[in-house]
Amino acid sequence: MTLRTATVRTRRLDLVPLAVAHADEMAGVLADPALHAFIGGAPLTAPELRARYERLVAGPPDPAVVWCNWVVRLREEDRLAGTVQATVTDGGRTAEVAWVTGTEWQGRGIAREAAGALVGLLADRGVRTVVAHVHPGHAASAAVARAAGLAPTGEERAGEVRWELRP
Repeated sequence: MTLRTATVRTRRLDLVPLAVAHADEMAGVLADPALHAFIGGAPLTAPELRARYERLVAGPPDPAVVWCNWVVRLREEDRLAGTVQATVTDGGRTAEVAWVTGTEWQGRGIAREAAGALVGLLADRGVRTVVAHVHPGHAASAAVARAAGLAPTGEERAGEVRWELRP
């Protein structure tokens, strides 16, 4: 099983490899414009998200890069609640991670649990450096990064602070 096809199970969640079929349900999960306050843009419609997922599932054009994308399924509710992703580079030694939890599920520790599981999976698979970029005003995302073991580096890129973990 490769990293991008691994299903990860936590106490409450299943991180399921992204499939195009997830687009309709995820369009609802990600429909709140407030989710874009720090990252810009606007929610994608189901057809737009389906097209995006087709590109993600196909993989990057650069064979030295691996895109790993999961939907976060809350088992108790049997519903999708968000996503986590990792872009793995440097021969599998470095991964840039990101997460998003739908507004309805925020404040329940779902992003924290999912991001922690993702970072653990990456470390288990030999990733040496995990990086996230967090908007300096996004306290909730900073708390998720900190809980996953990342620390701010003081470096900024495109208005976001670089957080890093070297397992």
